[in-house]
Amino acid sequence: QVQLVESGGGLVQAGGSLRLSCAASGTIFNENAMGWYRQAPGKERDLVATIRAGYTHYVDSVKGRFTIFRDNNTVYLQMNSLKPEDTAVYYCTLRHGYWRDSIYYSDDYWGQGTQVTVSS
Repeated sequence: QVQLVESGGGLVQAGGSLRLSCAASGTIFNENAMGWYRQAPGKERDLVATIRAGYTHYVDSVKGRFTIFRDNNTVYLQMNSLKPEDTAVYYCTLRHGYWRDSIYYSDDYWGQGTQVTVSS
């Protein structure tokens, strides 16, 4: 079982910065993929960034502004040059993938979410 606890959200003016943290506890492996999603009011939950074995992926809208990195069992999202359209609840996620009888399975875990509000 895995527990994820996010922190670091808040209110910031456009152009400002925030750093989100997500502390994972339980059975964690270095090869687990971790990442951040966000959900704005009335919209679906969308991928923001992921990290796995040192490799990172970002959606186009945050490239050059956001940085994801991991230190042991904590994953961070450094957000710079924030825009009002970045306003959302940000969720941390961890995926534990494994093979069983030649079939690949994955268990996805989610944090409770942290609100990020960017004022114009």
